Amino acid sequence: MSHVNARLIERFYEAFQRLDAEGMNDCYAAEAVFSDPVFGELRGGEIGDMWRMLTLRAQGFSLAFNSVEANDETGSANWVASYIFSQTGRQVVNHVQSSFVFRHGRIVEQCDSFDLWKWSQQALGARGALLGWTPFVKDAIRHRAQSGLTAWRAKLGRA
Repeated sequence: MSHVNARLIERFYEAFQRLDAEGMNDCYAAEAVFSDPVFGELRGGEIGDMWRMLTLRAQGFSLAFNSVEANDETGSANWVASYIFSQTGRQVVNHVQSSFVFRHGRIVEQCDSFDLWKWSQQALGARGALLGWTPFVKDAIRHRAQSGLTAWRAKLGRA
């Protein structure tokens, strides 16, 4: 039988497969912290709004996950998301490693890691392949994602 926190991770990714942002958000504690190479660090309600924005905008989306492991305090999983990047219409297949910290049956920390240069090659095409490794382009990707989330939250009255 799998650990309760492994089942929490599975529940999170099963909701993600259904593009069910509310189901995903139910897995987080109110004080949760999330980080990844694109959005940087997000806290509390910012996390839920990121997932709402991404799931509502998802096109051609599929997700697979595996290697779920967890104990009383920490956990991890690998996942692959395939989708159309809306800004360019290009297909992206993103391989992500997630690590988790749990408290009281909820995720309190999630750190997603992936190769931003590889992502930029797929999402941006030639520009990403040629320049995606540079700090300038990486910073531009992060700025655009963070600005998009800020605008989304402002539209919802949460900024």
